[in-house]
Order: sequence, then C-alpha cells, then structure tokens
Amino acid sequence: MIRAPVRRSLLAISLAALVASCDEPALQAPSDAGEPVLGLTAEQSTRVLAKVGERVITLGDFGRTLERMDQFDRLRYQTKERRRELLSELIDAELLALEARRRGLEKDAAVEDAIRQILREAMIAQARKGLPAPADIPASEVRAYYEANADKFSEPERRRAAAIVVGDKALGEKVLKEAQKAGSGSAWGELVLKHSLTAPKDRSAAPPLDLAGELGIVSPPGDPRGAHPQVPEPVRAAVFRIGSVGAVSDELVEADGRFYIVRLSGLTGGHRRELAAAERSIRVALLQQKMQEQERAIEDELRKKFPVEINDAALSSVKLPQQLTLPGSTPQPDPAKPSAPQPAGGAAPPSSDAGR
Repeated sequence: MIRAPVRRSLLAISLAALVASCDEPALQAPSDAGEPVLGLTAEQSTRVLAKVGERVITLGDFGRTLERMDQFDRLRYQTKERRRELLSELIDAELLALEARRRGLEKDAAVEDAIRQILREAMIAQARKGLPAPADIPASEVRAYYEANADKFSEPERRRAAAIVVGDKALGEKVLKEAQKAGSGSAWGELVLKHSLTAPKDRSAAPPLDLAGELGIVSPPGDPRGAHPQVPEPVRAAVFRIGSVGAVSDELVEADGRFYIVRLSGLTGGHRRELAAAERSIRVALLQQKMQEQERAIEDELRKKFPVEINDAALSSVKLPQQLTLPGSTPQPDPAKPSAPQPAGGAAPPSSDAGR
C-alpha cells in the first residue's frame, strides 16, 4: 500500500509535470478558482487549462479531480498523454453540462432534487471540518460515555437450546421421561431422530447426534438482544431454568400448538468489556453523536433563518398504493375492486392466443 506522504508527493509531481507540459498560451485566469490544491501555488491553481464556451477549467479543477480519485487510479495519470485524456473527459463533462442547461434540464425535478442533495452534503461536510478526529476526543469524555452506557458493554449469559418437538402432549410426556434418563448426547440425538417433527427424514443428512435438535443461542428472557426466531419465548424461559449443560428441562413446554422437550446444550457466561477494549468503538460512537448533534443544530438554525410552513391538509391527501408489487412477483387483486366474473364450474377463461 502506498503511504500518505508518498501519495501526496506523487500527486504534486503529477501536477507539477502538467504545469511544465502546458505548451499552449495561457488563457485568461479567473479571479478566484477556489482553494489551492495540494502541491500547487495559488497562482498555479488559477491557471486556465481549457475554456468551454464561457466556462473555464483551471489547473486547480484538474488537481481536485486527481485528488478525489482512488490512489491507484491516480497513478494512471503520470504521463502527459494520460493527463490529456483526463482533461478531455473534463471537457466532455462541461460540454454535456452546457447542453443540458441549454435544454433547460437543470429545471427538471429529479435534477433539482439531486442538486439539493449535493448541496446538503457539501454544507454538512463543510461544517464537519471543525470536528475532532476520533483519536482527539478527550479520554475523560470516552470514560464518561463508557460509564453512562454500561449496558452496551455488558454481555449477558447466553445459552444454546435444543429440543425435541412433538405434536401430541401424551407423546411429549413419554419422550420427556426418556430424555431425562438419557445419559449422553448420542442418546439424546437418537430420541430427536426418532420423535421430533424437526428431524430430517434422511438420516444421512442429520447433524452429529449430540447436536441434534439444535434451535439456536438465546440470552435471558427480557433481553431484547437475545431473542431467536426459532426459539419460542416459553422455550427460551425454560432453557434458563435448566441447571447444567446437557440436562433436560423438568417440564414439557407448550408453545405455538406444539410440545417441546428442552435441553441445554451449551452455555457462555456473561461478561463486561473493559474500557481499553471498547475505547475505539466509543470514540467512533462519540464522533457520530457529535455529527448528529451538529447536523440538528444547523437545521434548527436554518429553520430560524428561513421561514418554514407546512400544509398538513395537502400532506394528509397523499395516497399511496395499498399493495406494492415487487419485480418478479404476481400482482395481488385489490379488495376494493370487484373481481372479473369466472366461468361456471371453475373452468379457465379462454386464452386470447388460442388457435395460434
């Protein structure tokens, strides 16, 4: 990977070479071509490389184009010929923009929306220049965040649940007794394959016996981070009442019309991340928080500066389609519209392609 100082020097060399290779007479320079680009003086940045209609492309414009590139793409423009190709691309872009303005495309709603979004991002980027880098955030602020958000750095105990699932309570009670007597993971697996509705029909496709009936990993009931879509809440609660890994619940658990014989097949103890381990993520979170606060402050300031009026009546009149049709899906009938009459007896309507 090319280090930053080397990348900067390559860019400076490229721009200096471009200045030296401009044999054409200089066009009239604009009075202000923006901030100087890395490696160029203010005078060099304003030097005009090309004029397209009434628009000019300066050496600063060219440098900023290079500066925005990926470091490896930038290396392609070390020769005079390749730099001329890039300048030609910039000219083409200006020509297309000029023609778009001539046709009034800048007034198109989609174009105006895109311009507004670009201007918004430019405003936010300019405001963020004053924000500190993550490494510059004071250690006291990092510690304060760590202590105020202890729950974010505490991992609860997690348990891995397995179950034999049956549809009949009497069978469930019988299998529960057998499972409680099973003294090994392989004996448990045999019961899963024999009785569980979730067992694969092809035994050759079954997991190892001690992993049979696995449902997933959950944290204690009440912890929103530890739910699992394949583990019903009553099963989740039951697995946390089991005393040791490998043991089976004392009770048959009913959930969603089925009966579960629950086994605790694994356990990871709860722990709390130390500040040193969490520091980097905290600094990033603090910077993101500062960005959000700054963006809200800018919006609040601008709402005071520019009057804002909202037409609630017009907003409430917006009607969206009740059903969205995804690509490749079959449109569903609108219940508000009467369906087309069907032929008697359920026969299919005649095809318009009949006889072709």
